[in-house]
Amino acid sequence: MTALGILHPGHSADDDYPRLEQLLGSDIRVDVVRADIDDPEPLARAVEQLRLAGAEAVVWAGTRESFTPGWTGAQGRVRALAMTAGLPASSTSLGFVHAAAEVAARRVAVAAPYTGTEAAEFAGFLRAGGLEVTAVHAETATGWDEARLLALTRAADTPDAEAVLVPGTSLRTVAHLPALEDALGKPVLTAHQVTVWEALRLTDRRVNAPRLGALFTREPIVQV
Repeated sequence: MTALGILHPGHSADDDYPRLEQLLGSDIRVDVVRADIDDPEPLARAVEQLRLAGAEAVVWAGTRESFTPGWTGAQGRVRALAMTAGLPASSTSLGFVHAAAEVAARRVAVAAPYTGTEAAEFAGFLRAGGLEVTAVHAETATGWDEARLLALTRAADTPDAEAVLVPGTSLRTVAHLPALEDALGKPVLTAHQVTVWEALRLTDRRVNAPRLGALFTREPIVQV
């Protein structure tokens, strides 16, 4: 059993995690605990809860919160989290950079459920991580069903983009990954999907789960 610890800043779309756990298979557990990374005492209690549950790695699942400190600041926060948890640690934003490398995408488009300023800030974070951002499309809305998600990703996509990145842990995207990738013909990376993949990466696990998109079909395959 591989146990993954997720620190979630709120409740938005956190029902994506049970779906992810189900699609990953019976030997992977995804434990989600609410925590504010900027509040030391509740954070310490949260990571202790995950540690006692057997978590082998912990990821801060707040995209916006984890890219606003900038590239250097984000790495510093992760180092501090690792020290607090006594476990390998990362964040959703850093996970996007690592996940893009996993699917061999150096040029990416950003489809963000943010304001234009926030989306541009995320794009700057990605560039600091070594990615080329071909386009940024920002759109704030509610009720993100599959059709609206598809419209969002299509609006951001460009012919030279090798993947489309959809930040925002407020979006439920896991059920729609196959449809989005089929429509665009390229990998689509979304926040909860990337967060769990990043936790698996920290534990040296690679899982073959095609219903979770191209990110979960890379070699080496550990689980069939």
